[in-house]
Amino acid sequence: MLLRMLPVEDPRRDIDTASLVRRFPHLSGVRVRDVEFAGTDGVVSGRVYRGPTTPGRGLVWVHGGAFISGSLDMPESHWVGMELASRGISVLALDYRKALAGVSHPALSDDVLTGWRAAVEDADLLGVAAGDLHLGGASAGANLATGVTVRERDAGRTLPASLLLFYPVLHDTVPPPGPAAREAAIAVPPELRFSPQFMRAVTENYVGASGSTADPVAFPAHARLDGFPPTLIVNAEADDLRPSGEEFGSLLADAGVSAESIFEPGTAHGYLDHPGLPEAVASIDRIAAHISR
Repeated sequence: MLLRMLPVEDPRRDIDTASLVRRFPHLSGVRVRDVEFAGTDGVVSGRVYRGPTTPGRGLVWVHGGAFISGSLDMPESHWVGMELASRGISVLALDYRKALAGVSHPALSDDVLTGWRAAVEDADLLGVAAGDLHLGGASAGANLATGVTVRERDAGRTLPASLLLFYPVLHDTVPPPGPAAREAAIAVPPELRFSPQFMRAVTENYVGASGSTADPVAFPAHARLDGFPPTLIVNAEADDLRPSGEEFGSLLADAGVSAESIFEPGTAHGYLDHPGLPEAVASIDRIAAHISR
């Protein structure tokens, strides 16, 4: 059931750095470099994006991929990092182990935690102090970013200045959609829908045979949410996962957390993976505006 999400080579030939600069000349001043951190079991890979000006804020960003795919080269990671750096926000994009070949939670979370702490502890990495670091991600990456926030809150360590979650999956079972979300999702081709059966396969594969889908780090809808940083949730309009983001926003508000939950009009799940898409650019502008407050 997860075969459609297994890693395959992206057929697009215009998403590498040089191609993106040709397509979007305003990205020409962005400096990109790969970095590595010593993780709990091997090396954690990351990519740093710095713009031509002194950064005022920094973002640690985590791509999605159903916990089994995705990379630093996918536009949801690479193009987003370049765009934000061009707007004066330095970015550390993180990769992580995938839930394949016996790997499961908390390995993925451990890798993101390693990257987050590296950015907190080394102000030179992104050129900003720990208090100006934000954390976010898309889809499964949003889940991992939120789980790391749970861990750091529970450990009494440095929390992100804010949390930015794009089309997140935060529940082990996605809540039922409201009328508007249900109607919007109908427009998505059946082969691109996230059925309850598909999501059950995703969640069970992620936690592994010995794990629990009730784990509050694996699925933060189960977590205690008091003490969370201000959170921006941007859902895709036509997305079976939209109810998860919307319900999580309500849970945050009930816990006294400053939370804004919206949807980006005219979008489907994964839209940040399409460079230049007007709706994706609008969301990147939202990130920049939110972080720059």
